[in-house]
Amino acid sequence: MTRAYALLAAAFVAALVGGAWFMTRGGGSGDKFAQCRSSQIAGGTDTIGGAFELVNAKGETVTDKDVITEPSIVYFGYTFCPDVCPMDSARNADAVDVLAERGISVTPVFISIDPDRDTPEAVGDFAENLHEKMIGLTGSLDQVKAASKAYKTYFKKNEGDEDYYLVDHSTFSYLVLPEDGFVEFFRRDESAQQMADKTACFIEKI
Repeated sequence: MTRAYALLAAAFVAALVGGAWFMTRGGGSGDKFAQCRSSQIAGGTDTIGGAFELVNAKGETVTDKDVITEPSIVYFGYTFCPDVCPMDSARNADAVDVLAERGISVTPVFISIDPDRDTPEAVGDFAENLHEKMIGLTGSLDQVKAASKAYKTYFKKNEGDEDYYLVDHSTFSYLVLPEDGFVEFFRRDESAQQMADKTACFIEKI
């Protein structure tokens, strides 16, 4: 995926959620995370995220309650992705390590948007190679579509060979807390250190 496409996908997602992403400092009155936010979601953060049912690396059907058991950084991508997904997922893993050095435990989660090729074994190997704590998830096309819709992400399988094709997709990473749900998103240009700093702020406010 090219950088131009990544920007286009981000613009698509912004339009998809009705202009929900507004870059502002701070948050609304009564928001315990107000000091941590670098973004504000039109309609509130509860419009992003929610319940999902997917399949883990062991082939077990799991729900969001099984997966989001501690602060988590959630990313939607696919294991055959040639550049963006490995880079973003590695950056997310680095952020988790920076937080661990501060005594803060966070789980990186990788959700495949390519269920035709991404078997439980494939997402498991991908996740394990990036970080020992990373959880890889896949599922049926319906399950993946439902999870993607909940997080307002975009993906589209390109035409091509049955085994060798690209999948266009949005590239946000999401900070999700067990009790509060989705609280913040990260763009591709944010470093692992910046992600860790933001994440630590939210966790300290829990």
